[in-house]
Amino acid sequence: MKFLFDNESFSFETLRAAGFANYGGADLGEIITTAQKITEGDEASWHRAWKATAERVQAIGEQALADGHRLSAREAFLRASNYYRTAEFFLRENPATDPEVTLLSSRSHDAFATAAGLFDTPVKTVDIPYENTTLPGYLFLVDDSGAPRPTVVYTSGYDSTLEESYFAIAAAALRRGYNVLAFDGPGQGAALREQKLVFRPDWEAVTTPVIDYAVSRPEIADDKIILFGYSLGGYLVARSAAFEHRIAALILDDGIHDFHAAFDRMLPPALTQWIDEERDDVAVPVLTMLTGASTQVRWALRNGVWAMGAESFADLVRKTRAYTLSGITDKITAPTLIMDAENDQFLKGQPHEVEKALTNASATLVTLTEAEGAGEHCHMGAMGRAHQTMFDWLDSTLPATV
Repeated sequence: MKFLFDNESFSFETLRAAGFANYGGADLGEIITTAQKITEGDEASWHRAWKATAERVQAIGEQALADGHRLSAREAFLRASNYYRTAEFFLRENPATDPEVTLLSSRSHDAFATAAGLFDTPVKTVDIPYENTTLPGYLFLVDDSGAPRPTVVYTSGYDSTLEESYFAIAAAALRRGYNVLAFDGPGQGAALREQKLVFRPDWEAVTTPVIDYAVSRPEIADDKIILFGYSLGGYLVARSAAFEHRIAALILDDGIHDFHAAFDRMLPPALTQWIDEERDDVAVPVLTMLTGASTQVRWALRNGVWAMGAESFADLVRKTRAYTLSGITDKITAPTLIMDAENDQFLKGQPHEVEKALTNASATLVTLTEAEGAGEHCHMGAMGRAHQTMFDWLDSTLPATV
């Protein structure tokens, strides 16, 4: 699906930003007018245009708040948070030390935190104990009654953030009577940017402390905890479910059996062979050359080196081989919904691999299509259709939850 750009990455990321309009995270006119200021494939103009829009919308929110218009302020701050995240997206040349990455990430966080303080439903900032530190999170509550409710635990992906959780799942969940516990894990959001924690394939080491925290909260029904994985999170939570059995259901958006497959699809076979053979003297120069020719390859490799703590592009590709469900899927027993996007440009076919591998769990595979506007990765641009599918399945799978 081409959306305002021919460049595949620009098109997808613009659709992603626009899709959050379903829950107040964008305004279509703002999306279109911003896109018109961006030169096709020019990451610098992308950054400038989205930052300018974010700053303008943030100013609207600040003025509305000063004037006592809480609803208008909330709406503006939600949009500004999304636009700041979008502005930061392609800044991956030196993200660990780039002050602009720090600035835009902080602004996205702060705008969302301000909006959350203006919600009609409670939002609690939480710190989840993890190893010798804590992970930042939000607990989105249906109400302030304190009554235990079914709760979705959100795990994001290769590039998503804690603030994005509201649009990805929380807004839809709250409407249906589900709490949401969202967090930035290693390699994600503030855990990466501020704590310098990088991804790890054994995600059960992350999920188990999060579930420990969840069952300690009186607002969370400990027998009705649902793991939800967004993008790469689809692998991470499936991996966790093989070892963590205190969950009532599992939702993979979308299903990923082998994350390395995304790199296999993107790179020439001869190059992946050099990488496997550790012939980095030839592999790294070719990978570097490819980053100059493709926005998608450039972003995926640069982001991955940062988020996975890799030493080089070749090292990153090798690291992704550990992100596989091979050998552990028989340990997954929770009822599982596997979402599939018809035209997934990153991981096409992976949801079907997950379905075939889940021999001891009740697995439901749902493919959403291009014809219904839901065929892109994680069903970007069709959040309403995706959430209808997820929560209708949950209501049928856990009929006593709401």
